[in-house]
This record gives sequence, C-alpha cells and structure tokens, in this order.
Amino acid sequence: MFRKICTLLLLTMTVSISSLAMAIDIQPNTLYPKVELDTSMGTIVLELDRTRAPITVDNFLTYVVKGHYDNTLFHRVIADFVVQGGGLDLNQEEKPYDAPIVNESGNGLSNSFGTIAMARDNDPHSATSQFYFNVADNKRLDPSSRRWGYAVFGEITQGEDVLAAMAGVATEHNSKLDWPDFPVKDIILKKATLLPRDE
Repeated sequence: MFRKICTLLLLTMTVSISSLAMAIDIQPNTLYPKVELDTSMGTIVLELDRTRAPITVDNFLTYVVKGHYDNTLFHRVIADFVVQGGGLDLNQEEKPYDAPIVNESGNGLSNSFGTIAMARDNDPHSATSQFYFNVADNKRLDPSSRRWGYAVFGEITQGEDVLAAMAGVATEHNSKLDWPDFPVKDIILKKATLLPRDE
C-alpha cells in the first residue's frame, strides 16, 4: 500500500512539473541543460543532468525561468563543506516556494566537489528551492542502505574559482534569523539564466 501511495505521489508530481514545463519552457527535451549564475563574486555555469535527476532538474529550472533566484542571497557558507542559497531575498526574508519534490538522491551522482545538490529538512522529501554547492567531497551526504541522501543534479563547468572564493568569505551568526555561518558581506545571486540549447 505504501509503495502504491509513493508511486501515485511521484506520478502526480511528475505530471504537474511536466505541465508547468510546457507552459514556461524549461527545455524538457534537453538532457543536459546549462544554467548561468551571475553572482556578485563572478559567473558560474552549471550543467544539469536530467538523465539521472529529471524531477530535480525540472524543479530547479522552473525556479530559474520564473526568476525566483534573481536577487537572492547565498546565506550559508561553511569552508570545506557547502555554499548554500536559493531561499532568501536581499532583505533576508524567505521567498515563497512551490511544493516539495521527491528525493532523487539514489541516482548514482555523488556529493563531490563542484556539484550542485538540493538542500532539505530532515524529511527526505522536503526539498523546494534551496540548493547548495559542494566545496569538498562530501560523501557523507550521499545515500546509504540506512538513510536518504541529498540529491545531486549537476555540476559546475565554469567558475570553480568563483565558488572557491565564496567558500572563503568571512561568516558570522545572523541575529535576525538566528542562523550561523551567514556571510558578513552579502553574496548575491543577481540573475540565473537558462542558456540556449546547444546546436
């Protein structure tokens, strides 16, 4: 019964994401779409892997094309671990987000340096808009036979030096949000752009 419910949930989410994909063109037939992130510290280009993480890629691209990530903060930086963003506006307020997605962490992609993955709460199926970059080989974030992991869905192809610079910024405890590891000086994701298909 539980398996049937999970299958139904997955089908429903896939149908809704596919319907949205047709409405806003997230290049549903491109297996490895590319996204450019224009940040206050430089440009990062990502190649996403729809063959391994189709739901996660569609979810991320939907946020990209809708402009959700434009003028947002990278709000969590831990050297030799992760750089996280995708959820806060420039006033440090949480942005509205869509329904959570199914966790695709068992797709064979690992949380290795330079990859992008979905942030989530303790609930394995709670990822929405927030993502993180691995700035080390974080194998402990991969799934095991006893636990869900964090779903990797792409990697950086340009701008690893930008990511390294982000990972080295000074951080502090943010009293407004009561969050640790918050950059002292804002790191801004100014614009996220889905790049044209390769010819």
